Amino acid sequence: MKKKLLLAGLTFAVIAVTWIPGAAGQILERKQIKPVLVVMDVQNKWMPFMSEGDRNTAPGKINELIALFREFGHPVIKVYHSDPERGPEPGTEQFEFPSSIDVTDDDMGLVKEHASAFTKTDLERILKEDGKNTVFLCGLSATGCVLATYFGALEREFMVLMVEGTLLSHDASHTKVIEDICSSMTLEEVRETLEDPYL
Repeated sequence: MKKKLLLAGLTFAVIAVTWIPGAAGQILERKQIKPVLVVMDVQNKWMPFMSEGDRNTAPGKINELIALFREFGHPVIKVYHSDPERGPEPGTEQFEFPSSIDVTDDDMGLVKEHASAFTKTDLERILKEDGKNTVFLCGLSATGCVLATYFGALEREFMVLMVEGTLLSHDASHTKVIEDICSSMTLEEVRETLEDPYL
């Protein structure tokens, strides 16, 4: 239901943009979603600070989401946070994702020093050069870096969606709030969207 409401709103926006007076109300073309999955900061350093409930459920859902993107041939970008003062240092075990997360060496990696993955990185350029217009987000922290990246994507005029069940934060109730207040989809709704990526 949430996907239908979201897509209805996005479709209305597309109609508004593509409407031409005198064209008998015809829509020139359906907008195609060109998706990318951004997996945020699921690193050994930060995972222990997340709520136990999120740690128990989100990794499996993240892997399901990664598998969906691989199934449909869409890119996965893994984002690493490295604070100049607090680390973790690239190349250390604390910097890496846990082995339980199904990212690979073939997935593009991006290192950031700020909350948003768009701040002082090449992410915007990379997405635009690859023709991507829709960012799906998962990882941590829902109330921190994921949320900052969500708004960073909106500011740069990307369509952006949180994926329910794939987010983590220090308090699982806060994770749920973020899923509720942001545009989000369930895993099943993501599959439906990837199967029919047109608005």
